[in-house]
Amino acid sequence: MPMGRTSSVALLGLTGALVEVEADISSNLPAFVLIGLPDAALNEAKDRVRAAATNSGCGLPNRKITVNLSPAALPKHGSGFDLAIAMAALAAAGMVGVESVGRVVHLGELGLDGRLRPIPGILPAVLAAVRGGAATVMVPTGNADEAGLVPGVRVVGVACLRDAAIWHGGEFEPIVVEPILAAAAAPESVEELDVSDIVGNEDAIEAMIIAAAGGHHMFLLGPPGAGKTMLAARLPGLLPDLDAAAALEVSCIRSLSGLPVGATLVTRPPLESPHHTATAASLVGGGSGVIRPGAAARASHGVLFLDEAPEFQPAVLDALRQPLESGVVSIHRANAVAQFPARFQLVMAANPCPCGQYGARDSECVCPPNSRRRYLGRLSGPLLDRIDIQLRISRVTAVRLRIDADGSANSSALARERVSRARDITSARLAGTPWQLNSQVPGAWLRGRFARLPPAATASIDRALERGGLTMRGYDRVLRLAWTMADLDGSTRPTTEHVGRALYLRRGIV
Repeated sequence: MPMGRTSSVALLGLTGALVEVEADISSNLPAFVLIGLPDAALNEAKDRVRAAATNSGCGLPNRKITVNLSPAALPKHGSGFDLAIAMAALAAAGMVGVESVGRVVHLGELGLDGRLRPIPGILPAVLAAVRGGAATVMVPTGNADEAGLVPGVRVVGVACLRDAAIWHGGEFEPIVVEPILAAAAAPESVEELDVSDIVGNEDAIEAMIIAAAGGHHMFLLGPPGAGKTMLAARLPGLLPDLDAAAALEVSCIRSLSGLPVGATLVTRPPLESPHHTATAASLVGGGSGVIRPGAAARASHGVLFLDEAPEFQPAVLDALRQPLESGVVSIHRANAVAQFPARFQLVMAANPCPCGQYGARDSECVCPPNSRRRYLGRLSGPLLDRIDIQLRISRVTAVRLRIDADGSANSSALARERVSRARDITSARLAGTPWQLNSQVPGAWLRGRFARLPPAATASIDRALERGGLTMRGYDRVLRLAWTMADLDGSTRPTTEHVGRALYLRRGIV
């Protein structure tokens, strides 16, 4: 009998590699052998494939079937190889066209009745297949719309193994089956959270606009009811729509996380707000078998909001230190390293003490000084040093509430226009560099001959650096903030006022 060959995709993080699936049928005692470093879920495919083929009316020969997944040293996880294994075995048995099967990449999980189940990660898998040179991809019907989001590839959606065999030239009578569909993606709702809902915190709104324009991280400190969560929830509404590359990346992460994607790419920046009981694996990613992205990766190109930040485990918070610098989450295993994008804006909110009333004008704190120090001490100095904007939020007074009774002069739509104009100015200045936002520019470039500011403009931060009030990283982050403020104001270069305001936002909680 001829040997059957086809292809599938092994995902590691958001990257994938084409895997050649070979099937050989010999005249030995009946057996089904799967080799090529499969995990436990993939090793069970031999039972699913044989049962699915039998119940689909295209049973495999009662002989020894050997299936090899090549390259053998590449770890392979999950049930997405089921369809490829089944088609390679049918091709080896002469029941379908060998050449037809060899030209197509197959992705999908088989049920025992022969129907194909949708699998997570179909979007990055199809994208990896296209980058590997594939022209046609066969997927479950429930994944067809999502797979069709990748340009330059022919997507064939099939409901069951019998339909797949017929498409490849198998001489079987068609049988109508009800396909298994993926969960429907919720339609993108109209943005309802508007900064005009916020009264009495104009400085905080302006700080949010600065953060959105430059992609800066924020730390909001204030008593309960001051509006910290309200501010953070409105930050995604200030961000512009995602461009094509970012939309594809965000959609790939959603797909790999098992979240519905739908027939269109995600166009709005995501917001992730994990609970303070989250583990390090749920925040940065991990898991046994297939490595799944965590909240930090799902928030890429959007906002990661950590409410009640001191309540998180210190080790969990410190796991964000490396992604904040590099923009990438690296998850190491014994035989592989998975990487996810992590270009998110971190927003942390905290009360000033366990009772939350320290510094409030209308309440009295009952926490002893050592308790207050321990509470905020759960946020490590190296983590806070990576936060550009550190702002203290106060409760709104009755007088201020009456003054702003008609609502804020700002609105999310107007603020988003300011942010978009500032980002256009930033992009024009950074054209020809690998950076797009001020928060991504390294300090060496800001202090170099291309962007160096005159000593008169940087006098305040020079003094703060000499006196130990700023670290070198903090010095560079103040410069980034100053450039963002200049872009918002339409200035060609930051002035002394911009640098002073940036220093205030950097040290606003001191």
